[in-house]
Amino acid sequence: MVEDRSFAGRLFSMVNFALLALVALVTVLPFIHVVAGSFTTNAELAAKKFILIPTVWSLDAYRFIFSTSTLFRAMTVSIGTTLVGTLLSMLLTSLMAYGLSRRDLDGRRVIMFLVVFTMLFNGGMIPTFLVVKELGLIDTYAALILPSAIAAFNLIILKNFFQNIPDGLEESAKIDGCSDFGILFRIVLPLSMPAIATISLFYAVTYWNTYMSAILYLNKSEMWPIQVLLRQIVVLASGMDYSSSLDSEVPPPEQSVKMAVIVVATLPILLVYPFLQKHFAKGAMLGSIKG
Repeated sequence: MVEDRSFAGRLFSMVNFALLALVALVTVLPFIHVVAGSFTTNAELAAKKFILIPTVWSLDAYRFIFSTSTLFRAMTVSIGTTLVGTLLSMLLTSLMAYGLSRRDLDGRRVIMFLVVFTMLFNGGMIPTFLVVKELGLIDTYAALILPSAIAAFNLIILKNFFQNIPDGLEESAKIDGCSDFGILFRIVLPLSMPAIATISLFYAVTYWNTYMSAILYLNKSEMWPIQVLLRQIVVLASGMDYSSSLDSEVPPPEQSVKMAVIVVATLPILLVYPFLQKHFAKGAMLGSIKG
């Protein structure tokens, strides 16, 4: 590649770099403000509208959040539902996407129409609640996983990805005596790691951010995931209410605790992303047919 050393080329590079740096700065600054606000005092938050580096460092917000023993129980619930839900969703989505990607499947177009239909129309909150209730899922963790086990959008993405895999790979595997499940788990999925990693992250974020389902289907506060508990902590810190599910004896710092809640709710997903990042940069195919 020949580098453009002309004045116009250098000017374009400078302007392009400046614009990208500005966009990156606008994206990062709010998050830095939230993190800095969680480590400062209410007085400084009230005096300054925007903080990047706290003048007075304080751990009162985190001390208040972690002073309740229910936090670790809620964190365990969220981690468990996220892991189990992501694994189950990826299994079901992969099986259904692979079936729909097969052009010889009878009724394939009808099933795809029904999948797309659910993206445009759904029964709504009350019918879904009645279905969950009739299935006996109220006050069970399955209520947080099964109703959203397969996302139509993720299914369509994975199906289209599977369709790009050369048919020759599957035909060769069949000649060698490989079954359909063997083709899926030994050939298709290993070649689809970029899509698998991306959709797994989508599912993980969805399960980690579970809030409305927990409010609707879980009546026991000891079963709440982290998002519901953090909401209760924010309510308590705002002085609006005092929930008996929180046993904290530490006085709540009203403003900084809101910032700390955002950090606690976001940090686990940020820690997971670096392990999946390498798959986002890879191409759609990790191998090819050799003649």
